[in-house]
Amino acid sequence: MNWPAEAIREAVAPALPGFTVEILPEVDSSNSELMRRARAGRTEPVLLVAERQVAGRGRLGRGWHSAPGDSLTFSLGLPLAPADWSGLSLAVGVSVAESLHPAVRLKWPNDLWVADRKLGGILIETASFGDASGARQAVIGIGINIAAPAADGLSTPPAAVRELIRGIDAPQVLERIAPALVRDVLGFAQAGFAAFHARFDARDALRDRAVTLSDGTAGTAHGVGVDGALLVHTAAGLRAVGSAEVSVRPAAP
Repeated sequence: MNWPAEAIREAVAPALPGFTVEILPEVDSSNSELMRRARAGRTEPVLLVAERQVAGRGRLGRGWHSAPGDSLTFSLGLPLAPADWSGLSLAVGVSVAESLHPAVRLKWPNDLWVADRKLGGILIETASFGDASGARQAVIGIGINIAAPAADGLSTPPAAVRELIRGIDAPQVLERIAPALVRDVLGFAQAGFAAFHARFDARDALRDRAVTLSDGTAGTAHGVGVDGALLVHTAAGLRAVGSAEVSVRPAAP
């Protein structure tokens, strides 16, 4: 595939000096690779694209395997020191959704949806620098279906970018989303989730819908708080749900 690595680097480098773009034909996981580098002290800003992942990871330990051309899998690694990390995955989702297509919605806390089908997912990990600066190496992994995979064994039916934009390929999708993603991640570091709250609300796939939490609690989603927590009206009152606590599904009709 013909990746627009230099075009992306030129678009991003003025805001992020030292930024590079790397393309790997195959890797276990782009997130795992950048986490290994971070733990070894390599914290230069980089966008790492994996044409094929053989041990990709999603949230809660779920696998994400990718084949060349059928999906776009990449990780963005850069040092960040926001005052509050809460809501970073939501801000990343907002950026990607806005760059992709008006039909893309955000399923709290880290999925891209189209008509209640999963288009992609986000996995964020951090590594400490071991000093008092407050900065950490953020590794932001994103996987997006370019062509729809087989639905067998998937808890949520898949969607694909080519349903929305006919004939588009993975390099073209990367070029659409990468510069804005870096800009928005840097913006999050400066202003936190507050700068993205209204933008998330405009694409919230769960708002005002009946939902069931993985602990069995039922309720109605009521948007997200200023810290990115999901607000759910339950029989016991309003509950703020942190992304590390539970998973959320729209209730069956």
